[in-house]
Amino acid sequence: MENCKCKSIVRTIIYFLVIVGALNWGLVGAFRFDLVAYLLGDMTIASRIVYITIGLAALVKIIYILKNRN
Repeated sequence: MENCKCKSIVRTIIYFLVIVGALNWGLVGAFRFDLVAYLLGDMTIASRIVYITIGLAALVKIIYILKNRN
């Protein structure tokens, strides 16, 4: 039972990160405004960790979609 709750939390975090990444790219495309860089600095360790985490979340989401397609 606990494993199921953990998976749900991880899926929610991944979903949130993918949304944040998509919104950030939308801001970059529309206004040349990088929210992550604005909040954390341009290519600081913190901003790089955020970018990497969002990228990994997107990869996990892609793999999940490919595994569960019917």
